[in-house]
Amino acid sequence: MMAAQSEVKKEEDDLSADIKDWTKHHVRQWALTKVRVDAKFANILFEQDIGGASLLLLDKADLQGLGITFGPVKLLISARDELLKLRQELVTSTRSESRKTCKPYPFYRYHDTCRYIEEYILDVTESGASDYIEPCHEYKAFIHTSAENEMNKFTQEVIRFAAACMNSRTNGTIHFGVGDQPDFTHGQVLGVIARDKEAFQNALKHAIDGHFEYKHIPAAKICIKPVRFVGVLNQDRTSSEKCVIEVDVVPDSVICKENIYHVLPVDNRKAKKSKGKEAEGTELKPSKQFFIRDGSSCRNLLAPTTFAKPKEEYNRFSNSLPEVLQLRKQAEEKHLREVKRSHQGSRLSQMITGGSHSLDKSHFERYLIVTNKSHPIQLESLAFLQELNPTAVLDLDPESKENGLQKHFEEQCTVHSPAQYKITDTVEVIAGKLELTRNTSWVFCNGGANDEKPSEMETWLIDKGASVRDVISFLCRKDILPQKRFLVVFLLLSTVSEKMDPLLETFAMFWQELKGTEQILCICENDKAFTCWKDLIKARYEIDISGRCIYELSFSEVNGTILSLLSENRRASRFLPCNGESRVLLERRVEMSLNTLNVLCVNQCEGGSEDKAVIEENFYKGGKVSWWNFYFSDQPGSSPFIKRDKFDFIINIVIPDLCSLTTACVSFNLMHVPGCGGTTLAMHILWTSKEKFRCAVLEDSNADLAKVADHVVKLLMHDHNEQLPQIPVLLMIDDFEDIEKVYELQQLIEKQCVKKDIQSRSPQVILLNCMRSESTSEPDEKLGGSVFLGNKLSEKEQKQFEQKLVEIEKVYKKNAETFYGFMIMKSNFLPEYVKGVAHNTLKSFSFDQKHAQLIAVLALLNVYCKGASLSVSLCEEYLDILPKPYCGSVRVEDEFGKFSTLITSILVQGMVLFKAVKMIHSSIAYHCLQELTTTHHVKKADIINLLLTTDKFFESTQGKHTLMQDVRNILVKRHYSVSEESLFSPLIQDIANETEGLEEFVLQNASKRYETDSIISQLLARYYYLKKKHFQEAKTWALKAKELSRESSYITDTSAQVIKHELRSAIANKENPIEPEKLQRFLKLAQSAIEVFQEVHSLAKKESVQRFQTRMDKCPLNTAGCLGEIQVAGLVIQILERTPIFSADNLHHDIMSAVLSDRMNLRDLEKSDPKRSKHKMYYSILGQFDDLLYKIRMRMKMNFDFLENFYVNLSSRFGIRDIREQVAQKELFRCFKQYADLFCQSKAQLRNKGMMNTMLQVILARQYLEMRKADTHSGILNYLLLAIPSDVMEKISKQYECVLQNAVDLTLKEKINVIYVNVVLCCKKPGSRLFMPYRKTLEFLCRLLQEKIPLDDNLALYFIAVGLLWPQKHSEITQQPAECKRLGHFVSLLRTAYNAVMKEVCNGKRPFVHFLLGKKQGYERLIPLGEIEKIYSAGQEQISSLWENGKIWKDKIVQELLCRVTGEVRNNVLVPYTIFPDLKIEVIPLFRSQISGRASGSKVSFFVGFSMKGPVAIDID
Repeated sequence: MMAAQSEVKKEEDDLSADIKDWTKHHVRQWALTKVRVDAKFANILFEQDIGGASLLLLDKADLQGLGITFGPVKLLISARDELLKLRQELVTSTRSESRKTCKPYPFYRYHDTCRYIEEYILDVTESGASDYIEPCHEYKAFIHTSAENEMNKFTQEVIRFAAACMNSRTNGTIHFGVGDQPDFTHGQVLGVIARDKEAFQNALKHAIDGHFEYKHIPAAKICIKPVRFVGVLNQDRTSSEKCVIEVDVVPDSVICKENIYHVLPVDNRKAKKSKGKEAEGTELKPSKQFFIRDGSSCRNLLAPTTFAKPKEEYNRFSNSLPEVLQLRKQAEEKHLREVKRSHQGSRLSQMITGGSHSLDKSHFERYLIVTNKSHPIQLESLAFLQELNPTAVLDLDPESKENGLQKHFEEQCTVHSPAQYKITDTVEVIAGKLELTRNTSWVFCNGGANDEKPSEMETWLIDKGASVRDVISFLCRKDILPQKRFLVVFLLLSTVSEKMDPLLETFAMFWQELKGTEQILCICENDKAFTCWKDLIKARYEIDISGRCIYELSFSEVNGTILSLLSENRRASRFLPCNGESRVLLERRVEMSLNTLNVLCVNQCEGGSEDKAVIEENFYKGGKVSWWNFYFSDQPGSSPFIKRDKFDFIINIVIPDLCSLTTACVSFNLMHVPGCGGTTLAMHILWTSKEKFRCAVLEDSNADLAKVADHVVKLLMHDHNEQLPQIPVLLMIDDFEDIEKVYELQQLIEKQCVKKDIQSRSPQVILLNCMRSESTSEPDEKLGGSVFLGNKLSEKEQKQFEQKLVEIEKVYKKNAETFYGFMIMKSNFLPEYVKGVAHNTLKSFSFDQKHAQLIAVLALLNVYCKGASLSVSLCEEYLDILPKPYCGSVRVEDEFGKFSTLITSILVQGMVLFKAVKMIHSSIAYHCLQELTTTHHVKKADIINLLLTTDKFFESTQGKHTLMQDVRNILVKRHYSVSEESLFSPLIQDIANETEGLEEFVLQNASKRYETDSIISQLLARYYYLKKKHFQEAKTWALKAKELSRESSYITDTSAQVIKHELRSAIANKENPIEPEKLQRFLKLAQSAIEVFQEVHSLAKKESVQRFQTRMDKCPLNTAGCLGEIQVAGLVIQILERTPIFSADNLHHDIMSAVLSDRMNLRDLEKSDPKRSKHKMYYSILGQFDDLLYKIRMRMKMNFDFLENFYVNLSSRFGIRDIREQVAQKELFRCFKQYADLFCQSKAQLRNKGMMNTMLQVILARQYLEMRKADTHSGILNYLLLAIPSDVMEKISKQYECVLQNAVDLTLKEKINVIYVNVVLCCKKPGSRLFMPYRKTLEFLCRLLQEKIPLDDNLALYFIAVGLLWPQKHSEITQQPAECKRLGHFVSLLRTAYNAVMKEVCNGKRPFVHFLLGKKQGYERLIPLGEIEKIYSAGQEQISSLWENGKIWKDKIVQELLCRVTGEVRNNVLVPYTIFPDLKIEVIPLFRSQISGRASGSKVSFFVGFSMKGPVAIDID
């Protein structure tokens, strides 16, 4: 009762602004408190249920009839009328104060910075269909809607409005939070508070499913755009919680076609549920509605009516729909490419394209825009700027960023200030930082960027003129933009009327740089602007600019004219596949922002007008395949594109298999022999898959992989907004030289998916890695990791090529003879055919001719550098071809004469995008180079020397940076193999074999060309100490290299290597004994080498820490310093063995071991030597180096242990063993054998085996363990991977048993190793009787955990503890060791120990997973990773691919071996369930994307792996 009274009191106190909304409580309260009549009269009103609406209708007679006397009646009537008058005046006053207008949020946009201001008026009225493209609008105040009814009201209004727009074929926007008459001013911004924005998105999605007919749901979801929330500012421009909720409707003619859209007034899913409850014969089924836009409202043509013909209007509208659709199509076309006739239209076409009248075939490759202050009305008519894709825009409008041209195009450009163009580094580096040719560089030339203030017109030239000239000079360089092939467009958006105008000064700068106006085009909006412009230029510079101006066209006409110069495929909309076989528009601005990707759309090439003959000829001659080749083959009347045998295997088996996995990003490799069609096959796969996947090709293999990953995920998420993506991305990667880059990109994509909270219960991105392979042996394709395409056609493929040849010869006749790319494959890659082509084409070759020199250079580059090319600009300069700014310029390929059939033109993405030429086929290049050598006696040394010594190749031309890199690579890059380490690059080795000695001249010339390149100086040093044995010269070059790169461990290593090789060379003569003087020199060299190697290791660790902290460089630790020090120590041992002190017999062997172990000093040895007077000189020299000698064993052992720990506990980030590391490990094995022979056995003691005592047994046991590398936990774990007899492991176990029982100085390290030996022995030989019982081992481990643990032993102890103490699934709690309950603490300690020990060395590596948790009990619970890999008889690369994709865990045998653990997600880690309810073990997911999007507490299952960094979760489900 009290609650009810409280509610009434609250209601009475809250008098609404609108009288008609008053309740009877409000009226009584008003009568009592405002009018102040007696309570009995107020109660009469209450008892008669007089509310606000009734009060407005009452007159004097009515009140008196109720028994109210004359006085109170007079007061009540007067107070009511006065209140109405005041309220009306207040509304009028409010409306008069709120007449400020604003534009609606841009239609079908989501990322603009536009916000509304409260009480402002939208300057568009509610309307019906006008021109179909201009959106109609509908306003809903939405402020009096209750919370319970809010979502229902929102969805009903949107469905009604959207259906009306779709049926009327007009674009439209419905606004919630915008008022309408009579309560508000029409279009008044009110704003509403939307607390759960996602709920609106979800409600609309469900409403579309429930209200539209099933067959039209996909179209409705495309036409009804996602909900947009536009922020509303307070009138003082401060932020508020309010927003206007908007939904755009775009009934595109391609989507809607001739369909009509009925909707149900209630959700049809709810209707279906209620259908079963309907009484028989009763029609409760909701009737359909059909809405259209009728003026400013929506009208239902199927509403109940009294007309005789209720459906007449509906039928009439349905019949007129084809006409409406046609009008919509025409409006869309007009909106895209409106072109008005003007006599200057053709002139504009001529000048903007250089005479070709087609932007697709424009003579100009690049455009620069120079512009001034814009007006908002102009901006919509400047869409052609986007299509010109300008390299740079020089903007003189300081407000452009806030409300001008730059704001209009902000998503297609990168903002720069003129200062960024100042040459402070090499031109290539500056161009790379500016990302020229990738994004438009928007240069603010009069302030507006970085808070720079604008200058007055009179002071602009002084304040900013110099910096703008720097920009212009930079852009006009030949190595930035192609000479005579770029156009400067002056866009006069404001009239220039002053002689000091900055635009006029900028014109003068371009005129001076370009030496004329042939590359300048001026566009003025009207004749007046043109006249002022022309007169000013005439007066100041005496130039008549009329012939380079367009001034009779409006900007709308200019826009339409330029857009009409694009081929149909450029103008047509582009669509990406979406869920349910629907499509989504890929806006041009979005596609341009994904500048690292070449996106393949579902309607690729449709409506285009490319020349089929030109494209096919280029492809058949050996040019790269394009999407047009596949498109032409799909057209009626064309023969299908040749389908390789591997095509169906990849499409039907490999890709579906990958789609069944659970990681966010998966990959597979298409390995192919160069020139056998691998890239073509990969693109064919993409073309066929473009309806099922969002397909793209990586544009530049050297692009920043983090940026690529970002763009890939943006493509994945495009138009999904807050929904999860439904269509995966299929990304083709071509020409990655290192497969690890693929896995790195895979990880970066995984991280982006985690960042975007994208769940990966199935792959979201598939990487098709198309990689060249020199091997011709096929991998096991059944594993799915790799597919191999060799250089041998099957019978089926040969038949297809023969059939295609018949078609080609019919169409192209004799030209088909030069289709070498096709003919090489058709001939089944016969070397004789290619050799014949090379021989016949090069008959007239003369190395004195310039075009012959270029073909020789191209052949050499293509043989030794995959895909190398020469820029067209370079070729033009070299051949003295002068390009012209108009149509008719010479094709550079034609200037190669008879050799033109051997080359093809391509686009190369270097620092800037440029056109280049390359050899048509790798085998053509190889045989041409052979032909030049054998027939024309042109040696490889001649060609590379020509390249290095000719300045024209390296002057300011496009592609200079790329050429410099290619030439450097063929000089420097070596090929590595486990069996043989290549000392020099293939080119240098081939030159040495072909013309021995000339390689030195080549390298000397290289050093002059690359004067500041430390790697080239390093190469000279290596050449002189490895090949020539000129160690002094080598030291000179090594010193120069170090001066250029002082902090590089790799460069410093060269200095150490020179000394090491000098020492090795010096002792190679086998002089025995070594003379004292030489001994002194040798030891001095050794000491110097060791000091430099130690510096190398110090620098390497410093580099590793820096890389780890910045996380930018994944290069692993350089271990050359450790290995080099070991090698020099080995040389010292060899030297000492040839001195009379240590070379006599076995006893002297033991003495040397004692001295180098610091167990015996030289003075004591000298005293006991009977020949000490004879050896005095030797002792004197050795004494000078006693500090070096005493530390030999200690330093060798320390380095061996360090490298063992590094190689065993860390793997490459993607599991692929580095060949250089394998070579280093092979050398390490040799060095360790030398170490073990000296330090791990006593030759004197071995003769007295019968006299062994207990102490000696322990010594010999420890020597054996050290000799077997079983004295460290890393060495013992390494036995899991080594193919050694299990008997060796048993002997190791016996030795540890001896040490354990007899050693009086037993260390904690040895106790820990005992546990490792037992675990590994059980893995190697489960039936052995020598390992300790499992229960006893656990007890032993628990005792060790109670001891004081040295820091050095933490990592080893806690790793094995975590593995062995993991709670057993089927055991009773009482059977588990008590320490199991502390497992979470041990995991934490393990991670701390890992970070302490591995921080300096772990960069570029990941912890090796030594064991996985198995289903069995005891030791056998720990399954070595090698056991899993044995199931697959595959190479390391395939195993790595299976690991990264997660496919390896789907194998039934693997699943039978491993134990799947259940648990839950908590704070981005997994916590497994165990038999201990309170035990919390944090397990890190191997792929974080597998738990992305899962709420905390989500249940999961996974396999557990054990690494030195702690347990990891694998295959999370």
